[in-house]
Amino acid sequence: MPTSLVLERQGELSLREIELRGDLGPSDVRIAIRTVGVCGSDVHYYTHGKIGPFVVNEPMVLGHEASGVVTEVGGQVSHLKVGDRVCMEPGIPDSASRAAKLGIYNVDPAVTFWATPPVHGCLTPEVVHPAAYTYRLPDNVSFAEGAMVEPFAIGMQAALRARIQPGDIALVTGAGPIGMMTALAALAGGCAKVYVSDLAQPKLDIIGAYPGIETINIRNTPAAEAIAQATDGWGADVVFECSGAAPAILGLPQLARPGGTIVLVGMPVDPVPFDIVGLQAKELRVETVFRYANVYDRAISLIASGKVDLKPLISLTVPFADSIAAFDRAAEGRETDVKIQIEMPAE
Repeated sequence: MPTSLVLERQGELSLREIELRGDLGPSDVRIAIRTVGVCGSDVHYYTHGKIGPFVVNEPMVLGHEASGVVTEVGGQVSHLKVGDRVCMEPGIPDSASRAAKLGIYNVDPAVTFWATPPVHGCLTPEVVHPAAYTYRLPDNVSFAEGAMVEPFAIGMQAALRARIQPGDIALVTGAGPIGMMTALAALAGGCAKVYVSDLAQPKLDIIGAYPGIETINIRNTPAAEAIAQATDGWGADVVFECSGAAPAILGLPQLARPGGTIVLVGMPVDPVPFDIVGLQAKELRVETVFRYANVYDRAISLIASGKVDLKPLISLTVPFADSIAAFDRAAEGRETDVKIQIEMPAE
């Protein structure tokens, strides 16, 4: 049995052997894992033992942002071969479901998603995964970048939901990893400029180093004041709410222009109030994002083209043997950290 990073229960991780599914179906591929990103949801399961209705009731392997190498292919797989470098969508829908047929498989109630109780994740030497949700990486895209496709796909989903028009001015509230990914996706999607607001100056410094992005430290200037000044009082064409913070959500109508768009990306821990009249008074369009669907190919193409560079967002890479230390560091929430990644030993 392989050694995996196992969340035994809230607050307890171990590196140990655990029995995992290993049967290769005709439409599956077997993948040797190379790089896995540490996601906020992984850390939340570690520190809190649950996210909403998903509760860790038994040991679970963590990890869902991954890249690797194909080591075996099922008999019906034609677009992948042994030796291909790949990344994987961690959510597997029911292909016969109504949601999947509509192309919105991300909201399929029957989806199974890596490292979402009771489904095991990918911080283990190898996985078996449907070939349909496995994507070959171009030669110029590294394993580290491949493991960043998953969080970047959320930003891509947000940009698509926004229906960006060329030259739009956008504001992203929250400079966490997803906020940064959303800002970069919005730029790639046609925004002329993207403002990013947050309390943490180190995070703003990281994302503010990208051309086309300007930052707002809300400790010094309220976001509404800063965006009004930047747009002559008109407001942002698109506002992406990525913080999940109640005050930011309540203040959204003050940030958008009349007839503008708000995209809810961040997920609050508890229900928050919403200024309905503020939205109505400007006839604001509100969109929501839950994971992603049909964007992995686009995300990989943008990274391969050089139009989106995610490498500056990788703060630390540690070997698999130090996985527990990596999670402990991620749980600290250092303002200088964006994405921590774990490297599996190459065969």
